Parts: sequence; structure tokens; C-alpha cells
Amino acid sequence: MFIAMNRFRINHGFEDAFEQMWQMRDSRLGEVPGFRRFRLLKGPDDGSTRLYASHTLWQSRAHFDAWRDSENFKRAHAQAKAPQGTYAGHPEFEGFEVVLDEHYDAI
Repeated sequence: MFIAMNRFRINHGFEDAFEQMWQMRDSRLGEVPGFRRFRLLKGPDDGSTRLYASHTLWQSRAHFDAWRDSENFKRAHAQAKAPQGTYAGHPEFEGFEVVLDEHYDAI
């Protein structure tokens, strides 16, 4: 498995619009081979910005790369227009190969 994350620093006052932009997008990720899960994570506030991270789980790095090079990716990101002043810098990408996966499913 492969985890792809983008970290975003969002300026105060833009948090709701940023979250709505993600909620309203037509990602079509469910149609993409190898896609497993998406999460938008809301992190700590440093006094002037709020940290967010997009977290996607893929069957493999190759599946993620194929999606990133696809028309679906281009369409999904073309509609992701945030108001000017939203971002406090560029998103920071981080990619991880999963080497251990433990979980507990409560009954």
C-alpha cells in the first residue's frame, strides 16, 4: 500500500471555505483503480494558520502515479479553486510506502 499526503497551512478566516471546497469537489476517486480511502484531516492551530492534511490510501505507488497522471486528477484539481489568501504557502507533499499495517475492527 501507499499513502499520499499533502499538508496545507490555511490562514485564519479561510478554514470553512477550504473545508467546503473539499466537501463539494467531484473527485471520482471511487472510480479510480487502486484507490482505497480519502481523509481530510484538521490539525493544530499555530496562532495564525490551521494545519490540514489530505490523506489518501492506494493499493500501490503505481496506482497513485497513474491517477496523478490521469484526466480525473486534472478535472478534480481544476475545480479546487480556493479564494485568494487561503493558503499560507504551497502544499507540502509526502508519500509513504506502508511497511506495517495493524488495525482493530470493533464488533
